Amino acid sequence: MDLKAEYLDLREEILAAIDEALSGMRLFLGPNVEAVEREFADFCGVKYAIGCGSGTDACRLALQGAGVGPGDEVITVAWTFIGTIAAIIHAGATPVLVDIEPEHLCMDPAAVEAALTPRTKAIFPVHIYGHPCDMGALREIADRHGLLLIEDASHAHGAEWQGKRAGSLGEAAAFSCYMSKNLGAYGEAGLVTTNDEAIAERVRLLRNHGYISRYEHSLVGYNSRLDEIQAAVLRVKLARLPESVEKRRRQAEFYRRALADTPLTLPCEAPGLRHCWYMFNTRAPRRDDLAAFLEARGIATGQHYRVPVHRQPALIPYGADRYSLPETDRAAEEILILPCHHYLSDEQIEYVAETIRQFYR
Repeated sequence: MDLKAEYLDLREEILAAIDEALSGMRLFLGPNVEAVEREFADFCGVKYAIGCGSGTDACRLALQGAGVGPGDEVITVAWTFIGTIAAIIHAGATPVLVDIEPEHLCMDPAAVEAALTPRTKAIFPVHIYGHPCDMGALREIADRHGLLLIEDASHAHGAEWQGKRAGSLGEAAAFSCYMSKNLGAYGEAGLVTTNDEAIAERVRLLRNHGYISRYEHSLVGYNSRLDEIQAAVLRVKLARLPESVEKRRRQAEFYRRALADTPLTLPCEAPGLRHCWYMFNTRAPRRDDLAAFLEARGIATGQHYRVPVHRQPALIPYGADRYSLPETDRAAEEILILPCHHYLSDEQIEYVAETIRQFYR
């Protein structure tokens, strides 16, 4: 993401929004938090959105708000940021890791079926890189077994499944608004969405130490309030989000045409789904050599997730290393993320493509 280009484009609106927030000095769950919660709920097509301190907090609050806790198992994937797994652990539950399907790198529904136990409480799919998971198959599994279906939509602001926006496809959903996201703050921020009033109320309590009135707290919660200034920034960017997603979609199609004659395996969009292209992920032969070649020519790349979570030392005490996840391991060896953001030009994409062709020649 070219954060500087974005800031220069939005500078006057951003500074005006921040100045208004500071001039009012209602900095604690103030009018911008209330407004961005309404506006994001409308954007996602849900009744409630609750702002919180980060994407990881949003994951934990969505799980706990829906009733996940000690003794429960939550099925998720290892092809994600460690925060997805940390949220399950912080909720007191046990993460159960399943493999991804190879085409879109999303949770494999068949693997979910095989991982079910009497302790399974929830399925926690990750809409990786902005491509929605197979929510029809996952919904069927969840309903058949009486499970919660909670989205990690941290990459999926503006993505759609069968005409419904990410964030509206399960009992609750978690969004990260980290600075690099399609909807990013200038710091840390997160949002939880739901159509369930009881979940929304519990998330509001959990994010604010269980506060119900002055001097009165109904439960032991957290300090995870969305900052009023960050909420002001998010409001400015949320108004531009549909336009930003459309630009990313056009860029992805340009990439697919420009790179069609290269050895890269290119990402695609499943029928009936709408990718929001948080990242443009490829599978690259000789990935590390290609990344070095591009970097030497001024092209930044990423390798999410070079060390997937079931290989992370921090998660060995939680049994992560016991899982055999061949598709996840293969992705870790092959995935190369190319530049894709609102301010990338067609000329820059063509330069990336030509440089890749040079490497493979």
